[in-house]
Amino acid sequence: MRANYEDLLLQKDGNVLTILMNRPEVLNAVTDAMLEGLGEILEEAAQDTSIRCIVLTGAGRAFGSGADLRGFAAVHSTGEPIKVSEHLKKYHRVIRALRTLPKPVVAAVRGVAAGASCNLALACDMRIVADDARFVEAFARIGLVPDAGGGFFLPRLVGFGKALELAMLADEISGPEAERLGLANKCVPVTEFEATVQKFAQRLAKGPTQSYGLIKELMNASLSSDLEASLQLEGQLQDQAINTADHREGVAAFIQKRRAEFTGQ
Repeated sequence: MRANYEDLLLQKDGNVLTILMNRPEVLNAVTDAMLEGLGEILEEAAQDTSIRCIVLTGAGRAFGSGADLRGFAAVHSTGEPIKVSEHLKKYHRVIRALRTLPKPVVAAVRGVAAGASCNLALACDMRIVADDARFVEAFARIGLVPDAGGGFFLPRLVGFGKALELAMLADEISGPEAERLGLANKCVPVTEFEATVQKFAQRLAKGPTQSYGLIKELMNASLSSDLEASLQLEGQLQDQAINTADHREGVAAFIQKRRAEFTGQ
């Protein structure tokens, strides 16, 4: 994994890798360089056994303000039709990497998470947010539809009717309201935010990493499969889990009445 990425900073603390979107002067507005770096980092992290949890967050006072729209304004001035679907493939690479990564990914959100940045957070496995967080599906404000996976993740997190409301009205959702709706797993005061994220990520990083990856695969598949298919996959994945060193350690720890020491193997 490269040491330097444009618009991104990496921090490693034990088995936790933190990816910091680093354009605080524009509230971490998303650039092509940021997307390319995220895709590369996530794909490499999937293969790196020293990484057992990933935190995605933003520098400064925001998670992210969405796509940097200045480029679109320039293109609009030409009067030529725009085909943005090719550009969205850069987001799709990141979304796929987040969902297929065989280890947990936590979005740590404070301040605004708008538009595509909001949906990058929703694509993560879990979200820890500060009480100053503001989620907004801002697309309708500029006459667009949710992208970066928002049309997939939003209704699955909050339900169909609420998802339509959030997408169409583009109202801001506070951190506490995000927790109530199911957009966030936990909302904490800003003063406790960094410590809570660190504790949560370290707990995941000390867990049975392979089991977490298989749980993620099972849950992802359930979103587009019927009961019979899910039961079959459950058996296949359990065959893998039961042969891991972490399963053997978990059983031994249970019998010996002690805390399990998982290694991610």
